Amino acid sequence: MILSALSRAREAGRKLLAVLVDPDKATRECLRALGEHARQGHVDFFFWGGSLVNQPQSEYYLRLLKGFTEVPVLLFPGSVYQLDGQADGLLLLSLISGRNPELLIGHHVTVAGRIKQMGLPTVPTGYILIDGGKATSVSYMSGTTPIPSDKPAIAAATALAGEQLGLRLIYLDAGSGALTPVHPRTIRAVRAEVDLPIVVGGGIRNPDRAREALQAGADLVVVGNGLEGDHSWLPSLSAVVHASHPSAVGVK
Repeated sequence: MILSALSRAREAGRKLLAVLVDPDKATRECLRALGEHARQGHVDFFFWGGSLVNQPQSEYYLRLLKGFTEVPVLLFPGSVYQLDGQADGLLLLSLISGRNPELLIGHHVTVAGRIKQMGLPTVPTGYILIDGGKATSVSYMSGTTPIPSDKPAIAAATALAGEQLGLRLIYLDAGSGALTPVHPRTIRAVRAEVDLPIVVGGGIRNPDRAREALQAGADLVVVGNGLEGDHSWLPSLSAVVHASHPSAVGVK
């Protein structure tokens, strides 16, 4: 689903936008507003999940979001407890920037049968944490150290290894609440090494930061924390994303 959409978009010279929704911070009003933005064409995908989900009504809120929009909702799970068959698909994350075996393959083995039983379409995703200037929930909960922001060669080699292992998507993430987004030089380095779709998230709090990521080679940008409590700038962000064209990128 997301892979075919990204492939079509790349062929047409378009970029895409995803909104990450944390179930712990979801409200009916927020989800209704996001659904309206999606109906107006401002959102291409919703990602659903977080590093720590305590909300017992997560399934209820996901059902609400699905009722407010026809835009695909993909799980972005922070743990094996965040699987939900209501979703349209699953970003099957392998934390290839870290050395925690449970997040490379261990948890995947534990839930493989459950995912198959749910019938969830999966997207094998190489998840790469990049230092965003502060400790984030995902780095703490995963027990891994992000790749330094001034070491783009390490990020590029990690992404290349993920491609060679057969992963289908590369996700560069500075983490929720990052002070700074993934630097364009890192995105450019990864884009030069892999021919996979590249997703970039974390620290994107204004349209200019999204534009920089897209011009560096990202195919899809993700915004989450930047929208909390204020969705008013989502249309301007969408306009920047959907107006982007690879001719301005200068990379393969």
